[in-house]
Amino acid sequence: MAKKALLISPELCIGCRGCQVACKSWNQLPADMTKNNGTYENPPDLTPNNYNKIRFIEIPSEKDPTRWLFVSQRCMHCEDAGCMKICPTPGALYRTKDGAVATNKDKCIGCHLCLAGCPFNVPRYGKDGKLAKCTQCADRTENGLIPSCAKTCPTGAIIFGDREALIAKAKKAGYAKLYGEVDLGGLGALFAFKDAPKVYGYEENPKISEMVVFWHKILKPLSYIGIGGIAAAALVHYATVGPHKVEEGDDHE
Repeated sequence: MAKKALLISPELCIGCRGCQVACKSWNQLPADMTKNNGTYENPPDLTPNNYNKIRFIEIPSEKDPTRWLFVSQRCMHCEDAGCMKICPTPGALYRTKDGAVATNKDKCIGCHLCLAGCPFNVPRYGKDGKLAKCTQCADRTENGLIPSCAKTCPTGAIIFGDREALIAKAKKAGYAKLYGEVDLGGLGALFAFKDAPKVYGYEENPKISEMVVFWHKILKPLSYIGIGGIAAAALVHYATVGPHKVEEGDDHE
């Protein structure tokens, strides 16, 4: 089947954050306690209970006193996914038939290695010690429905469909940069930008950490031969996540 994707156009977004609410509603995610930090943006970052958020970016403009950009922050569903490469547990992260990177919490061992594998700083871990992130609503798409964020967007800033058709649509609209067309093998979340990616808070030409590549090509195969795999995983975990630091009171928890 043809790979599906989301096409996100920040210039069409009005900052209503309906996509955030729809995502929470469909995934039955609880609210996070936040506080006023001097911006309209809320919550301040992705959390285990918030798979999608809208960044509020205020930049100077020649035409207007202020130019607002509302930019979605979410899993990018990379074709060349660093999180999948470094994950030591088969099936904890898997590819859906539409090309999205989905999660199986029952198989996640809470190693946090996917944090080092993601160049977009997306994975989060909840109190249960399990990975939590956008799955592109795999449970909806596999039943013929579109992701909840695209379903609820009132302006067409988020649309879902055949990836190649979305690429053609964005190019026809004349956007200066189609972010994700070829990046990391092709992203499942495409962004139609009028300016350079850095204006929207995204890195030009994102790359997977060399440590992840080393793990995938050299160390990960050792996981199939017993203790060598344990030693390899420990080495990568130490290099990417770091040692566990015992805090006062840890022995009481």
